[in-house]
Amino acid sequence: MTATVLEGKVFAAEIKKSVHKDVEKFIESQGIIPGLAVIIVGENAASKVYVANKHKACEELGIYSEVICMPASTTKQELLEQIRILNESTTIHGILLQLPLPDALKHDEAELLKAIHPDKDVDGFHPVNVGKLAIGQEHLVPCTPAGCIKILELANVEIAGKHAVIIGRSNIVGKPMANLLLSRHATVTICHSRTANLPSITSQADILIVAIGKAHFVTKDMVKPGAVVIDVGINRLADKKLVGDVNFEDVKEVAGAITPVPGGVGLLTIAMLLSNTVKAAQLQCHKEHK
Repeated sequence: MTATVLEGKVFAAEIKKSVHKDVEKFIESQGIIPGLAVIIVGENAASKVYVANKHKACEELGIYSEVICMPASTTKQELLEQIRILNESTTIHGILLQLPLPDALKHDEAELLKAIHPDKDVDGFHPVNVGKLAIGQEHLVPCTPAGCIKILELANVEIAGKHAVIIGRSNIVGKPMANLLLSRHATVTICHSRTANLPSITSQADILIVAIGKAHFVTKDMVKPGAVVIDVGINRLADKKLVGDVNFEDVKEVAGAITPVPGGVGLLTIAMLLSNTVKAAQLQCHKEHK
């Protein structure tokens, strides 16, 4: 048996098509263009590529995009002031602070993310949005886990009643992923670096989601035959090749469906960011009209 490959570009195109329609409807009904501002601090090469891709994707779908480049010498106060200006802007509905921050600001990351208004927090990292997700009131949800859910839904994978196992407990993927699956009635197990007998747990999973940042960590002996495997990891090998946390060639022999790396979940992340931007604009207009 060879697994069905869940191609990210197919699902991302479907989401973008839907978002484009939502943008057109929103502009028509409100006379306002949804706006996204991305703040990038310093000269991180990978971040510059990500930000350029986000800007291009916004333009393609009719979303107003603003990129604010700040030098690596930017202070916490200067960054907080920039966030305050964007919080008060009527043309910006979503704010994204591109991570990682320069070393001098890394210990201020939590405070800076918290400074973004929850209704403009398109990354879904604000404690208010994290709390809402935890109690089943999805507001603005982290883009990568939201993208994983979209892949499952668009691929017609049954979630309710299934055993979903997540490897990784990060605030960005693992924990929000668990909450999203719970709200869709899956039975959820979270595994991590201290989990004993990991293969015995992962091999029970109907849906296995891997997000630990270890190249080729998951092998076929850890996967239940016919399971759906979602690989969130992106790792660069010594030969510069990009691979996931799952040994794709090995695992595709037993899995029912699997996402590739590259070309899988990563393509959904930007699509969900655009979706969140439109959702944020809708939320803000709804509050204004109350």
